[in-house]
Amino acid sequence: MDFAFWLFAALAITGGIILWERLSHARTSETDHPVSRVVTTVVEYARAFFPVILVVFVLRSFIVEPFRIPSGSMLPSLYIGDFILVSKFSYGIRLPLINQKIISIDVPKRGDVLVFRYPHDQKTNFIKRVVGIPGDVIDYRGKQIWINGSAVPLEAGERHVLNNSGSADASVVEYQEQLGEKIHGVLLDESRRSRDMLRITVPEGQYFVMG
Repeated sequence: MDFAFWLFAALAITGGIILWERLSHARTSETDHPVSRVVTTVVEYARAFFPVILVVFVLRSFIVEPFRIPSGSMLPSLYIGDFILVSKFSYGIRLPLINQKIISIDVPKRGDVLVFRYPHDQKTNFIKRVVGIPGDVIDYRGKQIWINGSAVPLEAGERHVLNNSGSADASVVEYQEQLGEKIHGVLLDESRRSRDMLRITVPEGQYFVMG
């Protein structure tokens, strides 16, 4: 179970306690039965925490959600350990828990950075950049991306040394890459051979993403 489930459970429990207290208060006021101190304490805690949990639940489900960057796949744009806030409504509004889209607002564009559930493991969140949109033909050769037969522009910049724990440091060159109207940095290790990939045509309803 993920954090969203436990947040919803806490919201339901505290809201249920408050509702129960209001219904039972009407009955006890007629009979004047005393209420135990334990019950009173539980109700007070529920009243205190319910609005806080409600605000967090609404914000996290429909406005923004925090994520921590787990790896260096998005260097130099995002660093390991960075905390980011991800917009929850840029492409549409989804129902929490079941993740069902009910209102469509926009679609991903080239250069957008997405946080998504890994298709083969729905418990794992991935963060990658959109390279190909439906219908695009993607090639990767000579350490450069080609979209529909055109090379994605690259402009060389500074050289960096990356500290790889347990192995030798890697000298990489930072390039400015342009996808659509968005420009971002990428790191290329010129000492390694290019691992070219086969041509990929992005199916309808899907997107091709890279770190």
